Amino acid sequence: MRWTGAAFLTGYGVVAARRALRPSGAALRVEDEGGVATTTTMTATTTRTAAVLTCLALTWLNPHVYLDTVFLLGSVAATHGDARAVFGAGAATASVVWFVALGFGARFLGRWLDSPRAWAVLDGAIALVMWGLAFSLVLPVFTG
Repeated sequence: MRWTGAAFLTGYGVVAARRALRPSGAALRVEDEGGVATTTTMTATTTRTAAVLTCLALTWLNPHVYLDTVFLLGSVAATHGDARAVFGAGAATASVVWFVALGFGARFLGRWLDSPRAWAVLDGAIALVMWGLAFSLVLPVFTG
């Protein structure tokens, strides 16, 4: 599993590095209060129904939902004995806070991610992080 994970992360890093070195010209479409687009290099529109269905699919069809929630949190909660309900409530609260922060953070960062150059820098950083994680997986094999 270590080598499979390292290979996946390395491959993901290569894909991100390619995007960084050869940007597609895509950027976020940011609109001001009056609804005027400030960046129009990527204009994808979707219906509300399609967006809601996509969110539901990404939530309920995502295997990480079940791995993280049922197995990981369930296993950790079981070690808390009678306080496992309190642990579960804390985990649920942390999840709500995290996803609300992601939503507001995305809106806040939108003004900086409105150019292809910004996405190239972000993709370069993603590539470095993926390669670093892959290296950290295989390093113990060589260091004993």
